[in-house]
Amino acid sequence: MAASVKRLGAYLVDFQDCFQNRTKKFFDKAESYAHGVFISNHRNIERICEDQSDLDYYQMQHFITHSNWNERKVIDRSAIQVSKSLPKRKLTGLIIDETGTVKKGDKSVGVSWQYCGNVGKLANSQVAVMSCLSNGDFASMTDARLFLPEGWCHDKYRCDKADIPQDLRMFKTKTEIAYDIVEHHNEIGIDFDFVGGDGLYGNDPELARKINELGYVYMFDIHKDQHVFIEEPILEVPESKLGKGRKPSLVKPDKQSIRVDKYCDTLNKGDWTEIKVRKTTKGTLKALFHFAKVFIWNKTTNTIETRLLVIKKQKTKNEEEIKYSFTNANLEQYTPKALAYMQGQRFFVEHCIKECKQVLGLDQFQTRKWTAWQHQVALNIMTACFILKEKLFCFDDLPLLSAWDVKAWICFKFFQQLSDDDMIDRMFVRHVKRQADINRAYIKEGFTNVSK
Repeated sequence: MAASVKRLGAYLVDFQDCFQNRTKKFFDKAESYAHGVFISNHRNIERICEDQSDLDYYQMQHFITHSNWNERKVIDRSAIQVSKSLPKRKLTGLIIDETGTVKKGDKSVGVSWQYCGNVGKLANSQVAVMSCLSNGDFASMTDARLFLPEGWCHDKYRCDKADIPQDLRMFKTKTEIAYDIVEHHNEIGIDFDFVGGDGLYGNDPELARKINELGYVYMFDIHKDQHVFIEEPILEVPESKLGKGRKPSLVKPDKQSIRVDKYCDTLNKGDWTEIKVRKTTKGTLKALFHFAKVFIWNKTTNTIETRLLVIKKQKTKNEEEIKYSFTNANLEQYTPKALAYMQGQRFFVEHCIKECKQVLGLDQFQTRKWTAWQHQVALNIMTACFILKEKLFCFDDLPLLSAWDVKAWICFKFFQQLSDDDMIDRMFVRHVKRQADINRAYIKEGFTNVSK
C-alpha cells in the first residue's frame, strides 16, 4: 500500500476532463474534495476546508453548488471503471436498493416525511435509489438518483428554491427510477449478467417485465404475502350466478392462488436442497433452498406470467430466517448454486451503501440545492471506485483489506500534526464562517441584529 497516494493521484487525473467547461477548470477542487473525503472525520465542505488549510471555503461551496461540471459524466466513468475492474470469475449483478438519510427542517432538496429504511419507519428524510455492481466479494456503487416525492413535484416554489431543472420535476416511483438506472447501464455498455433488488422492486411485475424485455435475468426478493399459482390458470369471465347481482364482465383466474409463505408451509424435508452460499469471516454460509415454477397474474397487462420461485431457509442465532425471490431464470440455464449465489448478492449493495456512508460520508453533507446533491454523490461514487481498485490491486498481499483500511492509510499519509495555535486559528475561522452563514439566513427572514 506504500504507493496508494500516488495511485490515487493517477486515478483522479483520469477524470480531469469531467471537471471543466468552456471557460473554467475545476479539477483542483475535485482533487481536494476527494482528498478531504479520506482525511476528514466529517465529510462536509466546512470540515474538508478546515483539514486542508490552503482551500478557500467559498470557492469550494461554489464548486459543489453552482459550477456547471458534468456529474453524470463522472458517475458514468466511475461505473465503467468498476465494470472493467471487477474480476469475471463469477456472475456480475447490477443490484438496486434505496437508502434514506434523516434530515432536520424542510430545506434539503427532496426532503419529506417518508419511509426511511435506515431507521425502519417514517421520518423526515432524503431518499435515493442506488445501484452497485457486484461480483462475488467485490462490489462498488455505480449510480444514485434522488427520489423526488410527489409533494415536491407539485410545489413550484420549493423546486425553484432548490434549482431543480424543469424537465426533472415529474414524479417517478422508485421502481421507475430503478428501471432508468438499469436501462442507462445497458446504454453505456456496462457489463452485468443479472439485476437484483429487494421486495419493493420484486413486487412490481412491470419492472420485471421491462427488464426481461431488455434481455436480462433478474433476481428480486418478494414479500411473504405475494400470491402465486402453483398450476397455470386461465383468465376468463366467470359464469353469472342466477338471480345474484350483475352479470360478470371482468376476467378472473380459474384457479385459486396461494401466498408464498403458506406454500412454504406445505413443503417437506425432501423438498429442500442444502447449498453453500458464500464464505464469510465466520465460516461458510449454508442454507436450504427450494425452487418451484409458479405463475402470477399481472393485473396491469391482464396476463398470466411465469416465474421461478426461490425460497431460502437459514437458521440464525435466535430464529429461522426465510427469504422469497422471483426470477425469470430457470434450472435448465442455471444450477441451483448459481441461483442461490444471485439471490445472495443483494447483501453487497447494502454493504456498499454502508461503506459510502460510514467511510466516505455520503450521509454527512448538507444539500439544499439539486446540483449540490448530484455533485457530492458523483464525487462519492468516484472515490468509492478508487477504494475498489485498491482492494483488487492489493488483494494478493492483503486479501482482507477493507474500505476503512484504505481510508486510514491515505489519511496517515496526508496527515499533518497541528500546534495549539493552529487548532485555535482553525476554530476561529470556523466560527467566523458559521456566524456569516447565520447572518445570511436571518437577514433573509427580516432580522438584522443577529450577532452573538
